[in-house]
Amino acid sequence: MFYALLGATLVVALLTSIAVARFFDSAVNKILARIIGGDLADAWRKYLSFAIVVVGVQGGVRLWELEKYVTATRESAALELNGMRWTLEIYRTFIDTLQSIAWVLLLFFLAAMIAYVIVRAIELKHEQKDDAN
Repeated sequence: MFYALLGATLVVALLTSIAVARFFDSAVNKILARIIGGDLADAWRKYLSFAIVVVGVQGGVRLWELEKYVTATRESAALELNGMRWTLEIYRTFIDTLQSIAWVLLLFFLAAMIAYVIVRAIELKHEQKDDAN
């Protein structure tokens, strides 16, 4: 039963991560194309999609939390995997996956915003030089 739960949480985290990566794919591509150009944008977009999936799976499949179903302590026995616990663990996996991905995307968009401001400032400086000549 533990292996089925581990497999189910892995599948839920993986599918959620892939869906989120696909959802943000066009926005990330537009941002990267604007900041670093079209040549490198595709490579960086693929890397960010990979990072979203890896961080999502890592955040969603919490092995240290699943240990309580196989490890008995002196104080208590290992928890029983019933329907309510399955529901709770699947829901927790889904939410933790989204939470992990949200942090990655927040960091990406903050860095992209700073990079955009820098790129825009450089463009304005070049436009002013061209207007002065």
